[in-house]
Amino acid sequence: MALENQELRKAGLKVTLPRVKIYQLLERAGEGEHFSAEDIYKMLMEMGEDVGLATVYRVLTQFESAGLVSRHHFEGGHSVFELARDDDHDHMVCVKTGRVCEFTDPRLNELLDEIAEKNGFSISDRTLYLYGQFKDDVQG
Repeated sequence: MALENQELRKAGLKVTLPRVKIYQLLERAGEGEHFSAEDIYKMLMEMGEDVGLATVYRVLTQFESAGLVSRHHFEGGHSVFELARDDDHDHMVCVKTGRVCEFTDPRLNELLDEIAEKNGFSISDRTLYLYGQFKDDVQG
């Protein structure tokens, strides 16, 4: 049984062709790649798959509810999705180009844990977006 079938079943979802195809696209995404529902729909169309946009939205919402994907709302844009991962990673978003770069820093994770502990708080999840411009995107 393919890995995506196992993941879908583990999440309590019936294995259907649209779910498998969408999961495979998300799984093949490069590091830091985030896709909108429209991006996924276009990729499926290019592959000759007959999956409607409404189905893509529905499957992504089901995946999010099941904890398979994370949805991000980057400023000035629409929702984008990536497979949910166990690691703590954050995002830098270029306000000029929309480019997104993922990063992780153990020092940041330790600092956030210290802040939470000092305030008697237990972190269950977190999201950090940094907005600005990458030096190579700045024209001068």
